[in-house]
Amino acid sequence: MNRIRRRSAAILDVVGPADEEVIASLPIVRADEAEEALIASAAAQVEWAQLDTEVHRQQLDSIATVIEAHTDELGDLVCAEMGRPRRQARAEAARAAAWFRHYAAFDQRPPNQTTTGWEERRPLGLVVAITPWNYPLLTAAWKIAPALRAGNAVVLKPSPFAPLAAGRLVDLIGGVLPEGLVRAMVGGNQLGEFLVRHPVPRMVSLTGSIGAGRHVAASAASTMKRLTLELGGNDAAIVLPECEVDTVAAGVFETAFRNNGQVCTAVKRLYVHRESYEHIVDALVDRARAVNVGDGRQDDAVDLGPVANQPQLKRVDALVRASRAAGSTVLAGGERRDGSGYFYPPTIVGATSDQDPLVREEQFGPALPVVAYDSIDEAVRRANDTEFGLGGSVWGTDVATATATARRLEVGTAWVNAHGVVTPDLAFGGIRMSGLGSENGELGLESFQQVHTVRGAQ
Repeated sequence: MNRIRRRSAAILDVVGPADEEVIASLPIVRADEAEEALIASAAAQVEWAQLDTEVHRQQLDSIATVIEAHTDELGDLVCAEMGRPRRQARAEAARAAAWFRHYAAFDQRPPNQTTTGWEERRPLGLVVAITPWNYPLLTAAWKIAPALRAGNAVVLKPSPFAPLAAGRLVDLIGGVLPEGLVRAMVGGNQLGEFLVRHPVPRMVSLTGSIGAGRHVAASAASTMKRLTLELGGNDAAIVLPECEVDTVAAGVFETAFRNNGQVCTAVKRLYVHRESYEHIVDALVDRARAVNVGDGRQDDAVDLGPVANQPQLKRVDALVRASRAAGSTVLAGGERRDGSGYFYPPTIVGATSDQDPLVREEQFGPALPVVAYDSIDEAVRRANDTEFGLGGSVWGTDVATATATARRLEVGTAWVNAHGVVTPDLAFGGIRMSGLGSENGELGLESFQQVHTVRGAQ
């Protein structure tokens, strides 16, 4: 089995955010269980790395087929444990399959070869993948697919808030691959610390908060592990003076409130030229008031479900309250819904300045501050005035000006008239406090490899 199922003394209760009821109780992996599993996975990796590349391709393609056959089941688990409406959660499962399909078909550039020698790309060994609760299937696929394609084994530690879908994904993968090559381990920070510090894994790939990234980097230093850290973001979107109000409002709203704003690359602060500020704000408020918020397990017409967990609900609510106390105006939403479940409506805030806590910090939830600016140079300066550097976007009818402005943003990815679009063919990662290294694309694959240089006799 690829998940450790032996009974542990400690139990993790998984709470459904739509009704705050316990939907599953899982045993937390003990240190001795983890130790045994790491050693077994490392042994499985040695055999996997010796197989022909075409076998790796075929296996990844088979995994994609299996995931596609179970998209409803996987999506329903995401819906139950983190609250995303069922049809959207099933779409996540389909996207996870697409990542495996991409790396199954991917042709990597051949290593350099010169008259004095050549380079070889080799697997690192055993990889620890630590994933968040907001996209439990997709973030796992981002790590597992290229890691396997590069010849590695993977131990996945999903968020304790959302371990069910990720665990089932690993079960399905395990039905295709050699036993133990991919495993899931359930636990909290103590388990994560054990995995990161353990000498057997050679790499840690984390998607999480800046705080988690700092801790993982410090813990991994003792054994000099390779690191890929995709951390938080406070993505700014700039709306140029010349714009189509309805088009921009629709695009920004969708990317700001997708998955309840619980996306690292969501639009988290919006800069609008003063000339069109009121028009954009009014259009956003209209959209916020029209959204159907509810239990996506029961109603396919629901647009947004609950916030995924209680700590995140409290954070969003606290930031909106702090914004109001700082003098900003809540124009739509702004209050938790009565009754059970972690429901919070889409919230639009007319922010007074960049010192507003909702502008300065990453809310990671359904609240969008909108700030006015007077010149493009000012907007770019303010957008770049942050410790983050994950993504950003520019919106306007003049595509040349929008593109030139987007290139001035100090971020890992800049979009024009779009935001948050990530595909498996292009690298994705942050700068500054938003992370280290890249995921996806050829660079993402290379992050799971080490270069071995062979030099001929001189």
